[in-house]
Amino acid sequence: MALAGCKSTDKSAADHLRVNLGTEPPSLDWSIATDHVSFNVIANLMVGLTEFDKDLKPAPVIAKSWELSDGGQKIVFKLRDDVLWSDGKKVRAQDFEYSWKRLLDPKTASQYAYILFDIVNAADYAQGKLKDPAKVGVKAADDQTLVVTLTHPASYFLAITTFEVTYPQRQDIIEKHGNSWTQPANIVTNGPFTLASWKQQNEIELRANGKYFRGKPAMDKVTMYMVNEKTTALTMYEQGNLDFADESHSIPTLDKPRLAKLPEYKLVPQLRGEYYGFAVDRKPFDNPKLRRAFSLAIDREIFPKILQGGKTPATSWIPPGMLAHNPKIGLAYNPEAARKLLAEAGYPDGKGLPPIVLGYNTQEDHKLVAEAIQAMWQKTLNVVVKIENQEWKVYLKKLQTDPFVVHRAGWGADYPDPDNFMKLFTANSGNNHGRWKNPQYDKLLDQAASEADSAKRTELYDQAQKLLTETDAVIAPLFWKAEATLLSPKFTGLEYNSMARMDLRNVKPAGK
Repeated sequence: MALAGCKSTDKSAADHLRVNLGTEPPSLDWSIATDHVSFNVIANLMVGLTEFDKDLKPAPVIAKSWELSDGGQKIVFKLRDDVLWSDGKKVRAQDFEYSWKRLLDPKTASQYAYILFDIVNAADYAQGKLKDPAKVGVKAADDQTLVVTLTHPASYFLAITTFEVTYPQRQDIIEKHGNSWTQPANIVTNGPFTLASWKQQNEIELRANGKYFRGKPAMDKVTMYMVNEKTTALTMYEQGNLDFADESHSIPTLDKPRLAKLPEYKLVPQLRGEYYGFAVDRKPFDNPKLRRAFSLAIDREIFPKILQGGKTPATSWIPPGMLAHNPKIGLAYNPEAARKLLAEAGYPDGKGLPPIVLGYNTQEDHKLVAEAIQAMWQKTLNVVVKIENQEWKVYLKKLQTDPFVVHRAGWGADYPDPDNFMKLFTANSGNNHGRWKNPQYDKLLDQAASEADSAKRTELYDQAQKLLTETDAVIAPLFWKAEATLLSPKFTGLEYNSMARMDLRNVKPAGK
């Protein structure tokens, strides 16, 4: 891509931080955004009711306190009265009620609407069965009181309120500007930075928010580049034109061993997994035996080698560090069993099977994984596998409308509970790209969501994971991730945690 916006005129400016997003954010509307690129921008523009502390427990932000009653089915949030929008107006409980109901509104078509389905009448409203939003169980009792009523106790619900899609929104701004409300001239925000400019396909500039209730950040200016080529981004870092580099966008795989010797290199474990999904609503992957065969034909031990470390082979879906993590679940590499199932599915030695198209979003490590699996499937199953790649924004649209029969996907925790990883594949999930529906799976998740006992929840998630990765084999999990990062020694305070958010509010010049 052209680097017109990437030439630095203030290389060593102490109050200017330069990072790389890697690509254009698909949306800065937090009711519509679904991806980590968009959320990494939004997370620096906005704050919500709560945020995670260092132990990944919900801590107060705009909500100064909350009380649970009715056995945990009612939550009353009390809001601070000193949090301002960037235009000087106070953040009110009504801004949360509007935002949550907008997320659920069928007209918004949010893929994340399902995340609030624990709220009374939320699912019926989102699915068009209920027309009156006043009956949804989220209400502003007054400017500083938000009342949420759940259909059942949910131990993880407070954690959901840390997630960007639950952040408040201004009804007057959205109604005035429509689809252009997120443009720099229109948007109002309440977080550490404001959106100063957005040059499509080039760069986003943030400015410190002097009205931020916790105080103005040390960084007066943040430039977020959209450099798609990792080698180019790393060169920028090494030449002093980029101050932060992460593996997802700026660190080429083959450079990791060399960079690991630098003092600023860190490897941060993530609550994040990678998988290949199957389009179960069309042939040939409407046959679970075929899906199991393809999963059994993947030798996952190769991924840490070709990706230069930082990856843990995975056959199950809930990641390490999370309740109900169980690495024994899933279909481990077994070529003989794979070929047997292939024959049982009606394709002995691959005969009669059409060429399989495997799709992924353009990135070096995704290409290495795709080529390795292509070779495995062609050798073990004797099938023709074609690989296609697309730019991120185009690929996301493809997943939503017409996914590849085999498609690469990843998932990072929105909140650190297995509910977040497992709900991805429910029948009403907007992020269920394989379009699988299994009432038994959905029922197990409903039971687990209502269960307070951790051991019993784990048993339910074990059953659900076996359905997902073994019986129905809807996905083929590949590996869990750790993220390599580099922060210029000129700066300190950028904490890249297991939730994979690039939080810039506490960044400051080293030594200050």
